[in-house]
This record gives sequence, C-alpha cells and structure tokens, in this order.
Amino acid sequence: MKRSILAAVAFVASAALPGLVAPAAAQDLTVGITISTTGPVAALGVPEKNALDFVPTEIGGVKIKTIVLDDAGDPTNATTNARRFVTESNADVIVGSSATPPAIAVSTVANEAGVPHFSLAPIPVTPAREKWTAVLPQPVSIMGKALYEHMKKNGVKTVGYIGYSDSYGDLWSNDLKTQTAKMGGISVVAEERYARPDTSVTGQVLKLVAANPDAILIGASGAGAALPQSALRERGYKGLIYQTHGAAAIDFIRIAGASAEGVIMASGPVMAPEDQADSALTKKPGLALDTAYEAKYGANTRSQFAGHMYDAFEMLKRVVPVALKTAKPGTPEFREAIRKALLTEREIPATQGVYNFTEKDRFGTDDRSRILLTVKNGKYVMIK
Repeated sequence: MKRSILAAVAFVASAALPGLVAPAAAQDLTVGITISTTGPVAALGVPEKNALDFVPTEIGGVKIKTIVLDDAGDPTNATTNARRFVTESNADVIVGSSATPPAIAVSTVANEAGVPHFSLAPIPVTPAREKWTAVLPQPVSIMGKALYEHMKKNGVKTVGYIGYSDSYGDLWSNDLKTQTAKMGGISVVAEERYARPDTSVTGQVLKLVAANPDAILIGASGAGAALPQSALRERGYKGLIYQTHGAAAIDFIRIAGASAEGVIMASGPVMAPEDQADSALTKKPGLALDTAYEAKYGANTRSQFAGHMYDAFEMLKRVVPVALKTAKPGTPEFREAIRKALLTEREIPATQGVYNFTEKDRFGTDDRSRILLTVKNGKYVMIK
C-alpha cells in the first residue's frame, strides 16, 4: 500500500516538474523514466532528474509525456516501475536506471515487452538484451583502455583493485584483468570488494596497502567511490589512484576532500567541453547542457550523469522524426520504427559521445566518448 501511494505521488510530481508535461492526448510520445533519486546511488539519480529541466518537451510536432519514478537503486523496484510503464502507460520508450543492477532489471523488462530502452548505466549486453536496449554510458572497455594506457605510460607494473561487490564491480574487475593481460607489463596483485551501502572499507584498504601496488583502481560510482579514495590516503598509500567514469561528479570531490587531489579519472567529455577542439561534435551539446545546468544549480555542478539523461533525448531528437514517417506513438509499429531508426541514423552528436549503434554494438561510441581528468586545487582539470 505504501509503495502504491509513493508511486502515485511520483507520477503526479513528474507532471508538475519544470520541463515535464502532464498526461495528454493519446498521440503523445510517452517516455517512462525509472531512476534512483533516493538510496545509495542518489548522487547519480538526482542530477539525472535535474537534467530533465533542459530536454525538449516536443519532437517532430509530437508532445512528449514523461513519467518519472524513483527505484532507490533497487532492481526489484526498477522491475516494478518498468512493468508499470509497459502495462499501465503504454510507454514508447523506457529510460533507466541510474546504476548497473537496476538497469539490468529494466533492460530485461524492455526486451521482453519490445520497448526501446536507453540505459543510463553501463550494463553487460547479452543476446537477450541487445535488440531493444541501447547503453548511453561509455563501455567499460573504452574507458578502461584509457586508464590502463595511462598506467603503462607512467611506469605502473602492479595494480590493486577495489570495487563494488555487484555487477558494476565485476565489469571493471574483469576488464582490468583482460586488458592488462593483453597489454603486458602490468599485473593485478590484489583485489577487494565492498557493498554500495558500506560506510567503512578499512579492512579492504589495509590489505591493499600491505600489497603495496604501484597503482590502485577503484571500481565504484557516485559518492561511494570517495570512500576507498579517502581511506587509501588516510592509511598512507602514496601510489596512483584511478577512478572510473562512474565517479565523475562534483560530489566525489566534495566528499573525498583533499584525498581527491591527483586522482586519475576516466570521464565523458561533458565534464570539460570548454577544453575540446571546436571541431569536436561533443562540444556544442556539452556546452549547452553545462551552461544551462550550472545557471540553475550553481557553478561547478555539471555532472556525467546529467549528461546521460540529456543524451537520451538527443537520441530521440534524431530517431523520433524518422519513426514518425511510418507509425504513430502508442503502437508496436512506432516502437519498432524507433528501434530501426537507431540503427540507421549515424554520427548522432551528444554530450558524452558520438553515437553509431548497430545490431551488435549497443553502446555505439568510440574514443571520442572519453577524456581523462585529474583534480587540482579542488577542481577537475582535463589531462591532455
């Protein structure tokens, strides 16, 4: 009963938010959004929700109806929300969720129902999920390669790993071992895990410090990525610390404080569009989002995660006009037309990359989707 009331409140609230529209005609394009605005990954979900202030409310002459529900980062909640979008709202598109485990759950529902799905978290795209899911965050393999190349360039021979004890942590642990083995010259000498809600990683950090690797990679996201960062420096670790694109947010610096100084972090280009060449296709959308976001939410509030939500609508701006040529919203034919348009539209520019999806490549990005950041004097600085 309590969950039903909360969900109903979320539905009403979504209609009242700036940039969102209330339920209207049957020909509106319905976008169901399940994100984590509360819970352990709220640092990801809140900026995603904020980004909805800056997305279009109409595409190709068709109004967009958005329904926003909170899943608190829980896969069961995310599944329930996704099923509501399918059965109650006849959604044309589903977006979400904010973290890998609930995003996997949403993808499962979307592919069972035949609804185009934009994941806001990196997920393993199995054959069962590749038809209807497109993943907007950069694949771990592309972001990881940039980190490992930096390690090699800087003389790293041994690396330790600490990451979430879930599918996101698995993605990075597996990629670290696979890519460094192929590169040669870098050995993974220690591995530790922790749960997203944990408030201490002292035991894990002491083991890593005892192993004394040249560098440590932290496979975590949001505020949770700051926990081992701070603990490692407090315990005297002097080596290089690397973070994934899941940590690219101002909250990381705020929570990690002085221990964030010198971190090497993979990021999407939305975190530093000003430093990009004028020819970069990611520069214009990145500047548009960051300028609008910081004008409303304050200086230095830009977010990797806001970029993913914004980019979902950048995709829709390209594919919806194409789909409307053959079908109307609210029909299976329209959902299929969106799916096909994602495969035919090329070089779609967005804040986090230039997208070219195929039947098998459901990430659609290349090296244009990544940059490296460090923290100097409490601010992110692009490594050139």
